[in-house]
Amino acid sequence: MKSRADLLVIDPPLVAKVPAWARPRGLVLHEVDAAYLAGAALNSLDNLVRQDFAWAGAWRQRLALQSAAAAVNLTGRREDESALRDTHYLRGAGDDPGPSGHLLMAWRRLASRTTSCDAEIVRPVAEQHFGLLWDESLAEVVANAEDMVVSARPAPTLAAEIAAAVYRARPDAELLGFWLADVLLAQKFKWPIPVPLLMGQVSSPIFKSGEHRKRIRPGGEGWGRAVFLAYATAAAEACDLGIELAQRAATLTAVAPKLRAKGSGDVIKLLLSDDAVPGSWSSPKLSARGARRLFDRLGELGAVRELSGRPTFRLYGL
Repeated sequence: MKSRADLLVIDPPLVAKVPAWARPRGLVLHEVDAAYLAGAALNSLDNLVRQDFAWAGAWRQRLALQSAAAAVNLTGRREDESALRDTHYLRGAGDDPGPSGHLLMAWRRLASRTTSCDAEIVRPVAEQHFGLLWDESLAEVVANAEDMVVSARPAPTLAAEIAAAVYRARPDAELLGFWLADVLLAQKFKWPIPVPLLMGQVSSPIFKSGEHRKRIRPGGEGWGRAVFLAYATAAAEACDLGIELAQRAATLTAVAPKLRAKGSGDVIKLLLSDDAVPGSWSSPKLSARGARRLFDRLGELGAVRELSGRPTFRLYGL
């Protein structure tokens, strides 16, 4: 009998790449030019999303980690991607992940399931992960977002507007505005699951203006142009990451028939669906010791990477 690992289909690493002319280069002065770049880059990203690759879960969660790290940095905290990854995967059951860990959970939530601009979905995220007090001003913004979804206006334009609307109503909810921007963008493109994009660009020069290079706040002068350029850049980088992960996933699925451990198919599915898997992972089919041997074997075959850089409490991923 073939194992589940033997039955996995290998996705060809054919991922749309954003062409060089659609990537922001140098200073883009006019909003219409920025909008054109955003549309071209997002079209390539849309093609990637609709192919629904087996590794799309790992891809989205890797982007979620990047977005969370940018959000944490914006709040003045110091945790980087590695620290956030450790906090998430190594904390004990029921442990409070802390403010930064909650931000990661917010973007992991965005990247893992169908999300809409509905108060029943947004309110728990706002309260639990962003630590916000829900009030009528946020409820009104979210209600208006539902109307924006059916608008014929371009998706990046509406994403910029929802983030600005949140900031006007509640400056302390700026991070939620970035989160909702990606939700609205996904709904306009009819993606089954959003892709974390905008937050990851917040510290780039795209969002800086003026002599002192101050950060452009949502709704401020140059905000629309900055959001268009951010989506153009984020879409290009997301496609580049997709190309990279497609190649790694192809290697992983190619070596699957060589694996004889029971439960190896489950491990491979986890690696394809998430950012990382703890080396101590276990299941009824595979003990923690067996999992460690399996990860060692996958590392020898060049099918996974050890992400922590530690000799113990290791984390593995594409």
